[in-house]
Amino acid sequence: MFGSGPDTGHGNSGVSGPLLIPMRFVWPYGGRRVFLSGSFTRWLEHIPMSPMEGCPTVFQVICSLSPGYHQFKFFVDGEWRHDEHQPFVNDNYGIVNTIFIAREPNLVAPSFSTETPGRSNMDVDDAFVSSEPVTTVSDADLEVSRNRVSAFLSRHTAYELLAESGKVIALDVNIAVKQAFHILYEQGIPVAPLWDSCKGQFVGVLSALDFILILRELGNHGSNLTEEELETHTISAWKEGKMYLGRQIDGNARSYPRCLVQAGPYDSLKDVALKILKSKVATVPIMHSTSRDGSFQQLLHLATLSEILKCICRHFKHSASSLPILQQPICSIPLGTWVPNIGEPNGRPLAMLRPNATLGAALSLLIQAEVSSIPIVDENDSLLDIYSRSEITALAKDKAYAQIHLDEMSVHQALQLGQDANFFNGQRCQMCLGSDTLHKVMERLANPGVRRLVIVEAGTKRVEGIVSLSDVFRFLLGV
Repeated sequence: MFGSGPDTGHGNSGVSGPLLIPMRFVWPYGGRRVFLSGSFTRWLEHIPMSPMEGCPTVFQVICSLSPGYHQFKFFVDGEWRHDEHQPFVNDNYGIVNTIFIAREPNLVAPSFSTETPGRSNMDVDDAFVSSEPVTTVSDADLEVSRNRVSAFLSRHTAYELLAESGKVIALDVNIAVKQAFHILYEQGIPVAPLWDSCKGQFVGVLSALDFILILRELGNHGSNLTEEELETHTISAWKEGKMYLGRQIDGNARSYPRCLVQAGPYDSLKDVALKILKSKVATVPIMHSTSRDGSFQQLLHLATLSEILKCICRHFKHSASSLPILQQPICSIPLGTWVPNIGEPNGRPLAMLRPNATLGAALSLLIQAEVSSIPIVDENDSLLDIYSRSEITALAKDKAYAQIHLDEMSVHQALQLGQDANFFNGQRCQMCLGSDTLHKVMERLANPGVRRLVIVEAGTKRVEGIVSLSDVFRFLLGV
């Protein structure tokens, strides 16, 4: 298949000198005789691979390669093969696997850059992934990394999250749910604090989950969701009945917190992050009061895990190697929710839906599975889109909520309604690979509007798992 000729030009990637880095290549699909060839041999030499002890169907070989971008392929029983579960591209030599080796082995590039401008949300970096991690994180490295992150977050306060200028939108508890629905949509926000003028204080938060529960409840009592029904429900009336309604819909008798989860400007970033995690909320209001009894509260900011993660990335920007866990691929650490392997015991199934599933089914799954988003996949489980709780406010567009049946509108149709919503901001469906490092995943999650990444298989975009902001913080803080 490959004749003699010059190197592909990708092998050295401009790196000179004798530096060579040992890399392990694996072919796990059996065969009698397996060889490795690639741009690093100028496609001329076939390197024999040996079966692993105790696993005769798994072949491996360790090659010393120069830093840079390489292509490779396997020659199995006289037939050229590529591994579909590793990054691959279609090149001059057909479909070949790819690997990128950093100049310094086992070190993460000391930079927390933002997303590449113009990059599509449905793209993944197939080329810049190593074929298989050679090392795994040790308990000592994990403890060191967690201690350094914890120490940093403990030293810094929520005050540092406040912008020099900006606005925070709050809603009065006495306005109609319908009006609140439109405000969130028009302002492009998924959540807003609630102000009770009678009590003279903030009493809670209105979120997308509230609207999901409201629409489901109204759908249970009639065929259509009408403006009149939404008009008769104030936020205050809704909140009073939410605990009972939650038990009816949830099925787990889960109680919803009545008191507002909040933080002060001088609370540590670690305390703020832990409040978000323990309360299972998307944001925590930062409040300040000049009185001893806590009255006359001022709403300063809505803190999110994304902002706190951005602080971590910025702080360790030039010292990424001081956190050993950053170099680890996410598939090698306990992070996120993954599609269970066949026969895997106690594997938690990953919630997914087809695009023709009903909106009612999607809303039920969001509540019952206690997740904030659901990957939308085709018949091969390849990622097409993602439906999140915040998508529900798109039904305010052209008063769609008054014209639909939850069990007749498809998820695909619901997503179409939200294409122009401001809060999507092109960030709805972000992906990563299982071989991406924790460092790279943190970079992407630190971008505004990104709350989760869908883990996909390179090439096919078959869903393998999902990792969220809360997953990252639970791992970093060991909670």
